[in-house]
Amino acid sequence: MEEGNVFIARSCALLANSFSSLFDLTRCSAVAAVRAGGLTGGRDRRGMAGAAGVGGGAAYQGRRGGVLGDVADGAGGEGLDGAHKPLRQGLPPPAGEDLQVRPPGGGRREGHCGFSDGLGPDSDVQREGACNLVWPEDRIIIQVLDDSTDLEVKQLVKKECEMWHEKGKNIRYETRANRNGYKAGALKVGMTYAYVDTCEYIAMFDADFQPMSDFLIRTVPFLVHNPNIALVQARWKFVNASECLMTRTQEMSMDFHFKVEQESGSTAWAFFGYNGTAGVWRIKAIGDAGGWQDRTTVEDMDLAVRAGLSGWKFLYLGDVKVISELPSTFKAYRYQQHRWSCGPANLFRKLFWNVLLAKEVSIGMKFYVLYNFFIARRIVSHFVTFLFYCLLIPTSVFFPEVEIPSWGVIYVPTTITLLNSVGTPSSFHLVIFWVLFENVMALHRCKAVLIGLLEIGRVNEWVVTEKLGDMMKTKPDSTTSKLRFKFKDRFNLLEIVVAIYLFICACYDCKYSTDAYFIYIFPQSIAFFIMGIGYVGTIIPGGNS
Repeated sequence: MEEGNVFIARSCALLANSFSSLFDLTRCSAVAAVRAGGLTGGRDRRGMAGAAGVGGGAAYQGRRGGVLGDVADGAGGEGLDGAHKPLRQGLPPPAGEDLQVRPPGGGRREGHCGFSDGLGPDSDVQREGACNLVWPEDRIIIQVLDDSTDLEVKQLVKKECEMWHEKGKNIRYETRANRNGYKAGALKVGMTYAYVDTCEYIAMFDADFQPMSDFLIRTVPFLVHNPNIALVQARWKFVNASECLMTRTQEMSMDFHFKVEQESGSTAWAFFGYNGTAGVWRIKAIGDAGGWQDRTTVEDMDLAVRAGLSGWKFLYLGDVKVISELPSTFKAYRYQQHRWSCGPANLFRKLFWNVLLAKEVSIGMKFYVLYNFFIARRIVSHFVTFLFYCLLIPTSVFFPEVEIPSWGVIYVPTTITLLNSVGTPSSFHLVIFWVLFENVMALHRCKAVLIGLLEIGRVNEWVVTEKLGDMMKTKPDSTTSKLRFKFKDRFNLLEIVVAIYLFICACYDCKYSTDAYFIYIFPQSIAFFIMGIGYVGTIIPGGNS
């Protein structure tokens, strides 16, 4: 059987859930090194796995000589669609496989390895962080990369690492003198340590991500048994999706991204954009692609495109879910969406000729990357959404001679919206609010795309996405003081101007026209106004926020 080494990287917020998520916590990363040779029956080699969070790890033993040993006994590929079979060679053990798990404190306990999503209240699968990942204790190293500038956070993280070290965990706490390159810079430095040299894989998790204890068992085998795969990406699930209407709409967009975009890219081309967390990379592929680069704010997508152009294949596992948190304040969400829109546009500018001249991929793959992955999805779609539905249609009410066909105003948009909303059936009744919300955000994304394409202004701005965690439930007065901002900072002038214009268009259409566009324009103007005054998402109590 082929050997495999895993390296997992993750942010410090996963540190065993011993403290509430603080606003600066996303500047830490943790790395866990895994020694996998003994599991696969090969020589005694080391691997590394990066994992967010620190929780109790556990060694395991399968019924027939190890979990990966069960894979070799014929668990691979059956029941999968044909497009995925070439990539899914060497699957984890089938659901129902019994494992014997040894807790960190000694002794033995029986475990059940049923591969459901593990998110239910009755699940036996733990989600305590990197130290609770099911992997032999003598074959895993956890590296915490702390890039935080908040002394309170640094002390909490360091103390947590020391606690797990005293419990026998092989955990390393690493910091650096500056934050050059942000996340890409931290990862680049983290991989220069001597104990990383013998590793084969790296799994990464951001600060607010909590992997299930069986994460490695369900992802590493694909890399071990298929040398063509560079990346195995898991799906995100959100612990605070029901916190407010804004997080519900975010969940709908993210579910579409994972269930449709990532799944289709994996199935059709074995390529998609790496999400920057909840994934496992083959370190050799990272090296072949040129390593981590900080030239844009989307170092994850940058690496994925370069690796894909080098001929490596990606695999998305929608049934492997990692719990995370959505930004619940509008200010944090705007900063996040600016980075997620500006970064890809700027990356397109920098990689255009690299894609055209790539020798390791087909013309069809080049067309897919340039047109579908970049132009259609990450550039044109934002402009079509805003210009057509928020400017063209409203402005047409002043020109009776301009007639927009019904299929362009009603039928096609309705069909696309319904298809996009199937990813979250439980929120289908919110589809109208989702459309209004996304139309407003399209304005913000268009501005970010222009900044990225022209490489001006805030093109390389990196603002850490604030996550509230349990702040609102624990110490709202003390822990949220840093998140408060002045009342005037809640106003977004551009959205307010568009809201006023749309309101004028709706009033004119209601008075003088017969096309009834005002039925749509009035709600859209209200949406722009509400988001223009920042009255959306979670409002921090106290102060003037």
